[in-house]
Amino acid sequence: MRQHGSLMKDEETSKAAWEAARGAVTGAARWGAVAAVAGGLGFAFSPIYRGLTVQFKVFLQMSGMILGSMIEADKRLIAYEHRVRHQRRMARDMQVWRQYEEEFERRGVPGVGGEGNVKGRDPDA
Repeated sequence: MRQHGSLMKDEETSKAAWEAARGAVTGAARWGAVAAVAGGLGFAFSPIYRGLTVQFKVFLQMSGMILGSMIEADKRLIAYEHRVRHQRRMARDMQVWRQYEEEFERRGVPGVGGEGNVKGRDPDA
């Protein structure tokens, strides 16, 4: 069981949190820009939008920014998780491959690791 404050010291959790935070900031900026353009168009062409209170217009703008930040943070966190899993899988596979190579070299199998030529094969082929 984790103790209080132990997540602050966990490097993997910290990296994932920073990746999600970067996604949230970029998502809020992108969707905020889209919401601002939509608000500008609404103000220019819609008498209903012009009649809304300032507080409700701010609410609509913030809603777009919050939605965008959640979507982008989730997207970035999932991509980060896939990237970390891929790196771990590659490291595990490299370790298994090194064990196979060491085993064959211990047995003295020719042709492993670029040493010598396998019997019956042409070296120039």
